[in-house]
Amino acid sequence: MALIEIYHVVADMYPVDPAWTTAIIEGTLVTLDANGLVAISNATDRVIGVAGDTLSNTVSGTPYAANVIVSGSGATRQTENRVSDFFNETLASSLMTVYHSGGRFASDVFVAGLVFVPSIALYSDANGHFTNVNGGGNVVGTTVAAPAAWPSGVPGTTVAQSLSLGTYLEFILDV
Repeated sequence: MALIEIYHVVADMYPVDPAWTTAIIEGTLVTLDANGLVAISNATDRVIGVAGDTLSNTVSGTPYAANVIVSGSGATRQTENRVSDFFNETLASSLMTVYHSGGRFASDVFVAGLVFVPSIALYSDANGHFTNVNGGGNVVGTTVAAPAAWPSGVPGTTVAQSLSLGTYLEFILDV
């Protein structure tokens, strides 16, 4: 899962729990817990922003590996990217980047199966994913474009002659 920063106003840093057990993936809506530590938002939490880092130890199946596209046909290769921190981008500082106070982003962390059209309000669901269903929490953003394939820039045969990074929801952040 990922977040594409088209532009942002504030990239802040907040502490994470050193004894974390639940992964927080970049692009997830987050809040602060009672101790002031970053936590995944639920449907009724006051969302403080969107996670700009990943706090996880199991990306692509193991903490050491990631698949990268290596050809125009979509072939992938296993790599050992970020081996020094096991994909935990908060390891060195115990801080997580949290974007807030506006900006335009694209995230693949949204509830699949819902219809997203431009200019609708976005909320957090119980798992910190973007949804258009108000579960009692605050509005966190506004849809700019319906979920669509996002070009990777790697030449290929999809998304205007570029391989897709996946399906992303484009939005304006309102927290």
